This record gives sequence, structure tokens and C-alpha cells, in this order.
Amino acid sequence: MGADVNSDLKRYIESEILPLYNNFDKAHQRPHADLVIRQSVELAKRLGVDVDMAYTIAAYHDTGLCEGRDLHHAVSARIIRNDKNLRQWFTEEQIDTMADAAEDHRASASHPPRTIYGRIVAEADRYIEAEDIIRRTIQFGLDHYPTLTREEHYQRMVEHLREKYGRGGYLRLWFPESPNSERLERLRQIIDDESRLQQYFDKLFISV
Repeated sequence: MGADVNSDLKRYIESEILPLYNNFDKAHQRPHADLVIRQSVELAKRLGVDVDMAYTIAAYHDTGLCEGRDLHHAVSARIIRNDKNLRQWFTEEQIDTMADAAEDHRASASHPPRTIYGRIVAEADRYIEAEDIIRRTIQFGLDHYPTLTREEHYQRMVEHLREKYGRGGYLRLWFPESPNSERLERLRQIIDDESRLQQYFDKLFISV
């Protein structure tokens, strides 16, 4: 089902790039990067596009968090463009495409991804599993707003989930046939049911 990722490229990224995620908040550490990589590679193979490019974009997509969350997508693009080591495996045109894709991955972006690679990483970054989404939302709140009360954390979680994943939320899926479509509907059913949402919060707030 398509070629595997170049072994030298993979070795470089695993040793020099992926460890960067260990310094980020709990919602954006190595497990998240690994998940986005896995889904990006699977989509690239299914769509018949360059697997090495999809792998690299996914690996770098959140590296810009080293300079904060607000502009992390643009910083990630800059990191790709400035990494001279990538010239061993990619042309300048491919590097520009990968940087654009990393910049376009953000769910709240004002424009759709410019290329299929941007759509791939955007879709892969939106792995939608209800409990994991709720847990990561709580983790982000605890990391970034440690002074909030438990009730304030609950309200922040609800507002974020509705704004991003709720019906009419800003999240967009780029491949209608993706399993994300069905999973998003299941998450929305939980968001619509406040008693169920409170149960998830009570369970996960204790365990994060």
C-alpha cells in the first residue's frame, strides 16, 4: 500500500525533531505527534501522494509551539524552511509545499489548506475520539490556566468544545469519507448532552 518512509529521513526526524515535543504541554507531546504522523502516512498512501513529505509535515506540524501557541503554525513553517538537513531528501519546491502545509494545518485558519498535503495533515491533526479530545482539552486548561477553579475548568472545557467541535463550530474535515466524520458526530452527541459531558469531565479531571 505505497512506499515506506525513507529510513535515513525517519532516523533524522526521530532523533532531532520528535524529541522537541517532550517540552510542550501535555496535549501536544510525543503521543500526539506520533498519532498525526501515523494518520498522515496512512492518508498519503491511500491517496497516492509522497509519503516522505506527508511524514515530514506531520513531524514538524507543531514544532512551532516552542515560541507559543498563537503563531505556532507559522513558526512550524519557518522551522521547515530553515532546516538545512531537509535538503538531503527534498527539493526547494517540496520544502515550500511542506512549509505551506504546516502553516495551513490549524483548525481555526481563515482559509482552507492550499494543497493536498495541507489537507492531509489538517485531517490527521483532527483525530476525533471523544474521550481523548475531552482529556486533552482538560490537560490544556490545567497547563495554561492553573489558577482556575474546578468549575471554571469545566466551563472553559465546554466553551472550547462547542466553539471548535460543536454543530456550527469552526472545525472542518477535508475528507468526507474519513472515519473522523462518524467520530465527530459521536462527539457532538456528547457535547449536546450536558449530563454526559459532566460525567466525562468528572472522570477525566481526576485522572489527567
